[in-house]
Amino acid sequence: MNKREFIVHDLLSKIYQDQFVTKKLPTERELAIQYNVSRYTIHEAINRLRNMGIVKVVQGSGIFIGKNIKTSPLVYNSLTETHYSKITSKVISFEKQLPTKEFQQIFDIKASDEIWSFCRLRIINYQIMQIEYSKLPVHLFPNLSKGDIEKSIQSYVKKQKLQISHYFNTYESILLDKEQAELLQQKKKTPAMKISSRGILAEGKVFVASENIALDYKCTYITAFNKEHHSLRQL
Repeated sequence: MNKREFIVHDLLSKIYQDQFVTKKLPTERELAIQYNVSRYTIHEAINRLRNMGIVKVVQGSGIFIGKNIKTSPLVYNSLTETHYSKITSKVISFEKQLPTKEFQQIFDIKASDEIWSFCRLRIINYQIMQIEYSKLPVHLFPNLSKGDIEKSIQSYVKKQKLQISHYFNTYESILLDKEQAELLQQKKKTPAMKISSRGILAEGKVFVASENIALDYKCTYITAFNKEHHSLRQL
């Protein structure tokens, strides 16, 4: 872990430990002295925290900690720390299809109810970083277009006046197969992360099921200690 990464993780830890009672970080100059690094390194670390939504920099006033940062156990991942302006999508395929039994179960729909199916590449700073395979029920999004999936799906869902509640994610390390490697412009069997995800609305319906194949993926979570589960594992 380089100096900048260490500072980011250390400040995140201290923020979640509630060590900054004023909800304000020391100045960049003070942090540079504290960590014995240049102000440029501190500036870069603060920019990363700002991109994650952890802090807000107010010119002339200071570096303030966000108000709602503890509402989700996910602190950040490789995609959420990147501003939307630096993320683009290239659609590989987009079509309607009938659901398999698996997706009938996931979306609680009938065999005759169509679903949207698409594959897109997620490009960050001009580099292909993820392949996303997603399914959405047509009855929830009858007017979904190729143009919509070139942008943020979450923003599209919000525009439909639907309230997103949470995501259920599963992480699995994989080796790229031939098709995935070609799309990501990597060698076959390059290590990657597969994230299987279901997006759930406030009303309890699953609105999207997706698989993301990600390169150079990392994420940080905060997890509560489960005393009961810990005890059961020792029986």
